[in-house]
Amino acid sequence: MIFGSARNHFKKIEDVCGISGSQLWILKEVDKAPGQGVTELANKLSIHQTTSSLLVEKLVTKNLIIKERSKEDQRRVGLYVTEEAKNILNIAPGPAEGLLPSAVKSLSKETLELLNKGLADVLIQLGGHDEEMANQPLADM
Repeated sequence: MIFGSARNHFKKIEDVCGISGSQLWILKEVDKAPGQGVTELANKLSIHQTTSSLLVEKLVTKNLIIKERSKEDQRRVGLYVTEEAKNILNIAPGPAEGLLPSAVKSLSKETLELLNKGLADVLIQLGGHDEEMANQPLADM
């Protein structure tokens, strides 16, 4: 039910916005903090820097994000949303980060500790899990 709910939410985002759930989340984070770089964005989303960079490049290609070099430090490239991206953000179904992260954020500390313990037990039972998947947005799986 959890994955089905998440999948339905991401499908709705794609139907309404024409972009993936992870791309919408990138747009939201860039809109909240204009001028941040790809590495800062990756840290906020808890994803690998390479994944963040690939998502940003797709949005640059779609003219939804602009990359601009800093006037003070030419090595630094800041990210900014375009007007078209702001229009998408205005019509996008929420939450942009997806249903699962939003739901988890609302849980109490005690519930989170129990959930963490329970999921750790599930991972042990699964065996051979791929640690790299921890850096992949659910919307991209």
